[in-house]
Amino acid sequence: MTDGQALTSGKGHRDENFPVASILIHPRHRQAILAFYRFARAADDIADHPTAPAAEKLRQLETFRASLMGESDTADIAVALRETLKARNLSVRHAADLLEAFRRDVTVARYGDWDALMDYCRYSAMPVGRFVLEVHGESESIWPANDALCAALQVINHLQDCAQDYRDRDRVYVPLDMLQLEGIGPDAFATDKASPALRRVFASLARRNAAMIERARPFAQEIKSARLAFEVAVIQRLAEDLNTKLTLRDPLSQRVHHNNIERIAFTIGAAGRFIATRFARNRAALALARGRQ
Repeated sequence: MTDGQALTSGKGHRDENFPVASILIHPRHRQAILAFYRFARAADDIADHPTAPAAEKLRQLETFRASLMGESDTADIAVALRETLKARNLSVRHAADLLEAFRRDVTVARYGDWDALMDYCRYSAMPVGRFVLEVHGESESIWPANDALCAALQVINHLQDCAQDYRDRDRVYVPLDMLQLEGIGPDAFATDKASPALRRVFASLARRNAAMIERARPFAQEIKSARLAFEVAVIQRLAEDLNTKLTLRDPLSQRVHHNNIERIAFTIGAAGRFIATRFARNRAALALARGRQ
């Protein structure tokens, strides 16, 4: 048994809240994205294991880093990703950044303010989108939009899982200064139902997150790959709805996830919006090109 296997959760890419290497992604890119996902999933499982000592978690994460960087062949999943990256001439930095986030998950249990949380998202969320963009040969110039959407998705996930994170791992990703403004502390997550003060914190954080989602709105149209652009458009629409739900619902006592029917409905809705916007953009570009002739 190699490092990471003993601490696995058994969770797969179809169990995530947002699409991972869906059928929208071209088959030639799916293997690389899944190799990256399996690496991230295994490392995340190590960091989140409920009983493993912190020292053991950090040791196993270091074997992932060493195997990723070619210093060792101990962690099979990391070796598989390393070979995939080499074969596709892709950067190792995105996977290395993710490992920094997982190390923080082991060593950091609280985030003092929004900036501290965003610094964590710089390593935990943004590298995922950046990697997918690199796989597709997209420009780094659209990283800011990617970063906004990825960070927003991470905040949504933190709010969805806030009770479990506190109960099972003693982690709080909601900025402490936002809790303090309402006169409450991390123990507010220990109840089965959020207090009015905590509900106000959830709504405030969701409203702040909405600004990032809005900044990400042009992202899909900036992507050249039509397949990837459509997937991002779907994710954007799912994020918009979930974030709105978080201003109204209590994730401690209410479900704040999409079921399969809702996902299909939002996919269809996103398709219409995406096609209309893409068509209008292409038509405008064509008119501009004709005007220059």
